[in-house]
Amino acid sequence: MILQTKRLIIRPWVESDAESLYEYAKDPKIGPIAGWPVHTSVENSLQIIKTVFSAPETYAVCLKNDNKAIGSIGLMLGKASNIDLPHDEGEIGYWIGLPFWGQGLIPEAVIELLRYGFEDLNLKKIWSGYFEGNVKSKRVQEKCGFVYNHTKKDIPWPVLNDIRTEHITCITLEDWEDNKQIIIDMTF
Repeated sequence: MILQTKRLIIRPWVESDAESLYEYAKDPKIGPIAGWPVHTSVENSLQIIKTVFSAPETYAVCLKNDNKAIGSIGLMLGKASNIDLPHDEGEIGYWIGLPFWGQGLIPEAVIELLRYGFEDLNLKKIWSGYFEGNVKSKRVQEKCGFVYNHTKKDIPWPVLNDIRTEHITCITLEDWEDNKQIIIDMTF
């Protein structure tokens, strides 16, 4: 599946994306706040592409002008999610390289994945979360129509060997249908 927006191509990851992935994922301002370790080499990034990013509905976020991977976005459906959802719900996750922060690219990608999830995959609700202190991720979710649902405190996070607080948000199909044009207009 390849999705497109005004500025982006959202496509499956390929092994040749390893250098680009490493370029952005080696930055300590990216991974740890999102809950994953800094990438240590191009080979490490290649392994992530072959394992983590090979999961269904996991995509590279690329600029249309060069199709180079600058971030990632994905939907984890039903039981594949981190929050054990029913089969007709999903969880969205995303990140983008530091040089692309503040340009509205991730909200653009999230809105397209919401459209795809609701209109093509027939999901009833899409969830997301952000760790305490990740104000940029919180802001993306607010811009895209997600509403706060609950907070999980003192979660063991073995990937980084720490304890986290996660705030969970969601958007329903009904809210998407009622507000999608407002969300799109406010984001762009």
